[in-house]
Amino acid sequence: MRIMVTGATGMLGQAVLKELRARGHSCIGTCSADFDLLDAGAMGQAVRAFMPEAIIHCAAYTAVDQAESEPQKCTAVNGLGTLNLARAAVSVGAKLLYISSDYVFDGMGDAPHEVWEKPSPLNVYGLSKLQGEEAVRGVMAQYFILRISWLFGEGGRSFVSTMRRLGREQTSVRVVDDQYGAPTYAPDLARLIADMIVTDRYGTYHASNEGCCTFAQFARAILQLSGSRCRVQAITTGEYPCAARRPGNSRLSKRSLDEAGFQRLPAWEDALRRYLAGNPT
Repeated sequence: MRIMVTGATGMLGQAVLKELRARGHSCIGTCSADFDLLDAGAMGQAVRAFMPEAIIHCAAYTAVDQAESEPQKCTAVNGLGTLNLARAAVSVGAKLLYISSDYVFDGMGDAPHEVWEKPSPLNVYGLSKLQGEEAVRGVMAQYFILRISWLFGEGGRSFVSTMRRLGREQTSVRVVDDQYGAPTYAPDLARLIADMIVTDRYGTYHASNEGCCTFAQFARAILQLSGSRCRVQAITTGEYPCAARRPGNSRLSKRSLDEAGFQRLPAWEDALRRYLAGNPT
């Protein structure tokens, strides 16, 4: 299959391209140097030049706190940029897989969020990802929307890389212990995406590695498996103010994956061990 991947230099884009090429697909990866997501003409030209059968949209504005001070830029990239790409996909008859976020929910309650729940984002970034979802649904019939949470892996900054650095530099670190969710390992997610994109089982899905933890619990696992003696001091969200509000509950139900016959991702602890074993420093 001929597949275009946007955000190809990012953490997820790199993992997706690696997985797709290992499966023998003809792929092209694009980044901001190839075209601006807000330049519909340049984007359309790039899409028509490659004529993909499918597009995986990993490119996004992801600076959650910074988005609060530049909301127009964030919503333009994630909302209008996604609309432009969806229209380009339609023009060549390509299916589209759009990467969304747990941040489309307000995080109320303690049950895993279902795909059919009404979104209610707490911050600009979450709103922008919801606008991207609405853009895809508004112009396409052949689409996948995949909501993920707490992404980590090679080729970019993540909570894991930050904790490992702090574990080397500090004797203790303060980490929020009242926000619940699940990490998502980029190579594991890439395998699911590669499985999904060749099907016609269109719709909205949730994906993260199995299990649940708080950020403090995640940090303790990272530091312990890294051999660090850095101590984690558990704090509340209120004790760690940020520009953007975060949902307290980012648990995502995988019922939609089960019903469509897709395999769930492995446990987050297993994913973390594999990542650290392959990246010892």
